[in-house]
Amino acid sequence: MSTPEQRQLRLGAFLFQVGHHVASWRYPDTDAQGILQHAFYEHFAQTAERGKFDMIFLADTLAVVDRFKTNIKHTVTVRPEPITLLSYLAGVTEHIGLAATVSTSYHEPYNLAREFSCLDHLSGGRAAWNVVTSGRDEEAHNFSQDRHLAHDKRYERAREFVDVVTSLWDSWEDDAIVADKENGIFADPNKVHELNHRGEFFAVRGPLNLPRSPQGRPVVIQAGASETGKHLAAQTAEVVFTAWQTLEEAQLFYRSVKELAVTYGRSPNDILIMPGIFPVIGATEEEAREKEALLQSQVLPAVGLSMLSASLNVDLTGYPLDGPLPDLPELQQVNGGKSRFQLVSDMARREGLTIRQLMYRVTGARGHRTIYGTPVQIADQLEEWFKGGACDGFNIMPPYLPGGLEEFVDLVIPELQRRGLFRTEYEGTTLRDHLGLSRPQSRFQKTESASGY
Repeated sequence: MSTPEQRQLRLGAFLFQVGHHVASWRYPDTDAQGILQHAFYEHFAQTAERGKFDMIFLADTLAVVDRFKTNIKHTVTVRPEPITLLSYLAGVTEHIGLAATVSTSYHEPYNLAREFSCLDHLSGGRAAWNVVTSGRDEEAHNFSQDRHLAHDKRYERAREFVDVVTSLWDSWEDDAIVADKENGIFADPNKVHELNHRGEFFAVRGPLNLPRSPQGRPVVIQAGASETGKHLAAQTAEVVFTAWQTLEEAQLFYRSVKELAVTYGRSPNDILIMPGIFPVIGATEEEAREKEALLQSQVLPAVGLSMLSASLNVDLTGYPLDGPLPDLPELQQVNGGKSRFQLVSDMARREGLTIRQLMYRVTGARGHRTIYGTPVQIADQLEEWFKGGACDGFNIMPPYLPGGLEEFVDLVIPELQRRGLFRTEYEGTTLRDHLGLSRPQSRFQKTESASGY
C-alpha cells in the first residue's frame, strides 16, 4: 500500500486495433472480429478501469496506408473514429480517462474544441486530446491536397491550432452560467468572451458554444520527439507519449523536456513523460519469449519490410533481408515522422541489425521498447525506468487483445501495487485528478470578474 506522499506511476492503456503486434490478428487468442463490435471495446475499457489505469489512449490516422501494397491484404487497416468510440465508452465506464488522437493538419480548431469539450462534459471530466501533425501523403490525398505540409510548417500550424483550441475552451468563465429563472438570465455576457483570433493559419471569432468543461480544459497530450516536437510539447502539453529503447536515451529526453518546460515558464511537474512499452508476459521468461516468437512467426516478410520501409522513408524492397541497411537520407531530408526515423535508424546502427532483424523489431513494438518476462520481471523493468529518472509512467501496448491487457491487469498491476508504485483505488473523479495535474484557470478569468449582466 502506497503512502500519500509516494510518487505514483501513471499508466495508459494503448488501444490499437486488436493488439500492437502487426500479426496480432493471427494470434490464436486474439478476437480478430472484435474491431467491428462494441463489446470488444467495452471489455477493453472495463478491463483497464478494473486495473485502475489512468486512461485509455486511442491512436488514429486519416487514411488507409498501403504504400507497398501489402497492408490491406495482410494487416488490419480498420480504425474506429475516436470521438464516437470514446463517447460510447464514457457511458460504460466511471473513472478511466478517455484520450484520443486528432490531427491538427486536417481539422479545424473550432470543431475539435467543441468535440473534446462535449466529451469532457459527458464523461464528467475524463477527456484528453493527443495533438499530432499528419506526416503521410496518403492522408493529404483524402483532404484535397497533393502532399502534406513540410515538417516545420506542420508544427507552426499545430502551435497556433492548440492556442486557438485552448482559448475556445476558456471562452466561458467557470461561473458564466447564471440560470436565473426569476429574471430570465441564463448566462452573464461579461463572462463569455470572443477570441477574435487572426493568425497565419486560422481566423476564429469564438466564443465556443459550450460552457467550460469539468476539467477546465481537457488534458493535452503530445507525441512528437523531434526537436520541433519537443518544443511544442514543452510549451503546450501536459502528457508526452514517446518511444525509447535505452534507459540513457529516455533519461536524456526526460531531462530535456522538463528543462524546456521551465524555459516556457512552466513547472517540470506540469508535464508528464510516458514512453510506450510493449510487454510480453509469461509464467517464465522462456514462455514470454516463446509467445513473442509465435507472434513473429505470423509476420509475412513483405509486411515487415513495408513497415520498416515506411518508418525509414526508404523503399527497402530488393535489398538482401540478411544484409545491412542501405544508406539512409539525412534527418533534415525526412518530411514524415522524424522522431520515428531517428529512433529506428539509431537502433539499427547501435545494435548492428540486419534488415530482417530490424523489421521484426518494428512489427512488434513499432519502435517502442519490448520487455519480456514474468510479472515480477516486467515490474522490475518498469520500476527501473520510473525510479531512474526516465519517465513518470508508461503507455502500455498489449501485443494482442483481449488477453495481453488482461494479463497485465491481473498479473503485473498487483505486483506494482505491492511495491507501492501504483494506486489501489481511484482517488478522484477526473483525469486531471488521476494524473495529479492542476485544473487550469481560464485565461479570460479576472481576479474579480465584473458582472451585473
